[in-house]
Amino acid sequence: MANLIIMGAAGRDFHDFNVVYRGRSENRVVAFTAAQIPNISGRAYPPELAGPGYPDGIPIYPEAELPRLIVEHETDEVVFAYSDVSYEEVMHKASAVLAAGSSFLLLDPARTMLTSRKPVLSVCAVRTGAGKSPLVRASVAVLKGWGRRPCVVRHPMPYGDLREQVCQRFASLDDLERGHCTIEEREEYEPHIRAGTTVFAGVDYARVLEAAEAEADVIVWDGGNNDLPFFRPSLHVVVADALRPGHELLYHPGEANARIADAFVITKVDRAPRENVETVRRNLGRLNPGASISECALRIALEGGDGLSGKRALVIEDGPTITHGGMSSGAGLRAAEECGAIPVDPRAWAKGSIRAAFEAYPHIGPVLPALGYGEEQLQELEATIVAVPCDIVVIASPVDLRRLVSIARPSFRVTYDAEITAGRGLDEILAPIKDAGK
Repeated sequence: MANLIIMGAAGRDFHDFNVVYRGRSENRVVAFTAAQIPNISGRAYPPELAGPGYPDGIPIYPEAELPRLIVEHETDEVVFAYSDVSYEEVMHKASAVLAAGSSFLLLDPARTMLTSRKPVLSVCAVRTGAGKSPLVRASVAVLKGWGRRPCVVRHPMPYGDLREQVCQRFASLDDLERGHCTIEEREEYEPHIRAGTTVFAGVDYARVLEAAEAEADVIVWDGGNNDLPFFRPSLHVVVADALRPGHELLYHPGEANARIADAFVITKVDRAPRENVETVRRNLGRLNPGASISECALRIALEGGDGLSGKRALVIEDGPTITHGGMSSGAGLRAAEECGAIPVDPRAWAKGSIRAAFEAYPHIGPVLPALGYGEEQLQELEATIVAVPCDIVVIASPVDLRRLVSIARPSFRVTYDAEITAGRGLDEILAPIKDAGK
């Protein structure tokens, strides 16, 4: 029997175990390690989910303990199972694994994909924060316009009690409350719910898929970070970011996504120099010359923008985009500056884990990432907002943070929507799905 450890971040790691290793007597997963996301190490993958052979579940350790775990458990293979990591970082991790005496494994994507009875539109990306979510919402609107009944299945974010998150369904904002969803979960679920689309997520995606198929006639896989789809796509659309030219060649598993794409959409072309767009087009064409390439603008609007000139503004951006997504700022800073507001750098007033995030991600500009992976961090986010000396708060998180934290100063939300500006339009890109499965 081979001993395995799965390196992850509370998402693909659990999925890969469920699909590839659960119930197989020739392998034993002795541990998961956790990275990127706070408060997930020190838990266990519960026996109810781990299945036969794991009466105590599978322990989850901080990734820093991996070399010790390899030696202690005489580990044969370490499976790498999380996303949006630079090639340099992947190989540093691989070298540490090899030096500790284990093999380093990347699973074949097709081996981890479940097959649906319904057509599957997969929308993924080459980097976190590329603008995938607005494109998913626009795609869902097209499908509904054709009379289809789509639902969205989100990449997992099981940061709470895994037993309670096996299969989750969100059709209302009240469902988010009942599910004790973090800001990061709400950022992905809430815009779909407000548009009248039901969202499914969870831990065991065979069960998630079964539940989604019972309600929808098209499954829309809304990918997380730059991860690969968990379901075998009927149509695989991959988003690339014109503000980060070259990143489509430098991050795992974004390049793999690009190589299996049916269609590309380059986003933020309205904000990027034309030479950036052309660089991304050339790179995508080399990786996958058979896929079409369209271009997309992200139309940004700031409520109350006409009266904000000269105001000192605390800008709150989408959390993952600004942290491990590597962006110094996002739509919020752009919207605030275009309205003549004066951004206030919040880092001097950051509290607790928010201050730690600024230290861990020194690339962050004069903005506050909307971090709220738990109640304590949510309180620290609120305390930071209160402490920053500003006149207004600009909220570019997809979540209306005013529902979650107290914001005493005048606050204004930023919205952003996808608009195809060149190449095939969404109707043409999605045409293979229009009548599929009828």
